[in-house]
Amino acid sequence: MIRLEEITTKNVWDVCRLKVTKEQEDFVSANIESLAEAYASNNEGYYAKPLAAYDDDLLIGFVMLGYGKTGDEDDPEIAENNYCLWRLMIDVKYQHRGYAKQILDQVVAFANAKKAGEAEYIWLSYEPENEHGRKTYQKYGFVENGEYCGDEIVAVYKLDE
Repeated sequence: MIRLEEITTKNVWDVCRLKVTKEQEDFVSANIESLAEAYASNNEGYYAKPLAAYDDDLLIGFVMLGYGKTGDEDDPEIAENNYCLWRLMIDVKYQHRGYAKQILDQVVAFANAKKAGEAEYIWLSYEPENEHGRKTYQKYGFVENGEYCGDEIVAVYKLDE
């Protein structure tokens, strides 16, 4: 069973050791960088929620969620009062096993539970060259909305009402 758990002193270094393929390194930040970004964002009054992804007791990946604006000048309009799937990575050892959909199900459940606030959408962004990411998110139900976050394409997922 897939679940998202808090990052703690017990799992932080294991989360930092998770890796993607060499080809994916251009598309996702290292987890240690994401944790530093979450720390700084939270200190500045923004919402960032880094979470470890587990299959039962097996650490398989990392997710970072945001809510609302991040203070970045590139924030798209959709960021206001909506959730952001800021990061999603699955360790190279556990890719191609159907985990992406299951993790996305948990992200949607988190947003539907309104843990950071009310929202209509989850949004994310990806580089135009990230065809695998685009296909994965579109298959799940994310739709490109015409916005950009810097040079990245924005896609949105409509939450339950």
